[in-house]
Amino acid sequence: MKALVTALLILLPATAATAEAAVRIVVPARDIARGDVITESDLTFRTIEGEALMSGVATTIAGVSGMQARRVLRAGEAFRDNDVRRPVIVAKGQTVTMQFSVPGVELTAMGRAMSEGGVGDTVTVQNPVSFRMISATVIAPGTVRAIGGIPVTTARR
Repeated sequence: MKALVTALLILLPATAATAEAAVRIVVPARDIARGDVITESDLTFRTIEGEALMSGVATTIAGVSGMQARRVLRAGEAFRDNDVRRPVIVAKGQTVTMQFSVPGVELTAMGRAMSEGGVGDTVTVQNPVSFRMISATVIAPGTVRAIGGIPVTTARR
């Protein structure tokens, strides 16, 4: 029992010191306007105390470079992952090409984006003929790939 208490006492100061250790985070080097695409030259590092670190704060420039600001990012101030997003390449209301594919068959159709998104984001697309809503992944400007393939209907007799 005494050995366990001694081990805990040895670990406690190390844990407290770790919480207070300095952490390097990514911050804007200049003010970045809402909607601007962030480049490496827009970013710099700042050191903060570990206990002041918020969750979701960027720690690598590569993880933020190429993203779009969702709000104004002030120079030198920390920001979170949800303050940036992939650049929007499909806008709400835009006509898009929907791709459907299953082994051996590929179909394309036109649709209307009901939400906006960047590459890899899921958007809702409306088929203008049937008015059905389809979930699709943005793969390129004006192009989405339907999730789940082609819907199959069974014929009635």
